Amino acid sequence: MDWGWDNARALLGLVVIVGIAWAVSENRKLFPWKLVLGAVGLQFVFALLLFAVPPVRNVLFKANVVVDGLENATRYGTGFVFGYIGDNTTFPVEQANANPAFFFQILPIVIVVAALSAILWHWRILRWVTKAFAFIFAKTMGLGGATSLAVSANIFMGMTEAPVLVKPYIKGMTRSEVFVLMTTGFATIAGSVLIIYTTFLQPVMANPLAQLLTASIVAAPAAVALALTMVPETVAISDRAHEPDFEYESTMDAFSSGASTGLQIVLNIATMLIAALALLFMVNAALGAAPDVNGEALSIQRILGWIFMPLMYMTGVPMEEAAKAGSLMGIKTVLTEFVAFLDLANTPADQLSDRSRIIVAHAICGFANFGSIGILIGGLTIIAPERRETFLSLSWKTLLAGTLATCMSACIAGALPASLFLGG
Repeated sequence: MDWGWDNARALLGLVVIVGIAWAVSENRKLFPWKLVLGAVGLQFVFALLLFAVPPVRNVLFKANVVVDGLENATRYGTGFVFGYIGDNTTFPVEQANANPAFFFQILPIVIVVAALSAILWHWRILRWVTKAFAFIFAKTMGLGGATSLAVSANIFMGMTEAPVLVKPYIKGMTRSEVFVLMTTGFATIAGSVLIIYTTFLQPVMANPLAQLLTASIVAAPAAVALALTMVPETVAISDRAHEPDFEYESTMDAFSSGASTGLQIVLNIATMLIAALALLFMVNAALGAAPDVNGEALSIQRILGWIFMPLMYMTGVPMEEAAKAGSLMGIKTVLTEFVAFLDLANTPADQLSDRSRIIVAHAICGFANFGSIGILIGGLTIIAPERRETFLSLSWKTLLAGTLATCMSACIAGALPASLFLGG
């Protein structure tokens, strides 16, 4: 049977998540119930449009060829620059050190995608795709022009890159609009790192690029609804910021700016990954000295699994797999989604079913973690230093709202029949 209690529980999970957001709202009397219902409806529309319409679904499921092409193109560049370390076709990776191979062969994909995205924006291809989503969000959710553009841009760009598109308008944004901007940044991931996570999951998940792209799209309306539930809007739409436009000087300017941004992202990922894995090792070493619990040594993964298990159970993950799913969700929140995706890719099939793996991928597909708070606040402060106090006051709310938004995306994946996502 393709639909049952696990799917139904995911629908209840949507209610629970919205209830949590309402419980911590700054004004519970202004609960935007129409907006919430519209956001959930829009989530299902996006998911069904991408997976239940055969022509769209067929194109989406074949999109992994894009990842293969980007990997080959990147390997060509890294092979020229770094020699055998950057191209394991001339020096088998089994004979090389795995760590430098990871840095020199996989992370450079971010640079390629960042440069390509900037060029596509300058050529107006990505710009019109973004504006199409902005139009949908503006009409269905009542967002101002600048806010709707920033929300849609977050689906394809990073949490610090998307606000650049609306830089002149952030100063005049309402507190609720700023919160929507921040929450959407935490609930989605950049296209550059999406490609890397796809490469992680290709061996263990069906159609990973389609899954992660859908997760980012589906989480966007959830982020808006939860943000406006927690910090309700009180300013009329006519008084909010209107849609700006962002330009590169030329194709070469887009190429160089995109590549430079990609390099910054690569260095940040490498730095955070080193620190996060080292911290994980030290904490687990300390916990290992404690007495075993239920015959197993304590670890940060087990503890986080217990903490996040109820939330993951409500997204539709079966009880016997909820602890492992909760562990991955906890790792994503405390460390980074990068580490969580690595762990998900290495999780054996007997610990997570194909359906649960998809649900977890949706849940961890976002930047909502402790480390990203500093990155987001720092980036926004550079763009609009006069709003720093607003950014700081909303930081912890953003972490909660962004986490809940990705879990709403997971609920959508959990509520729908698994065969939609698996290609069956």
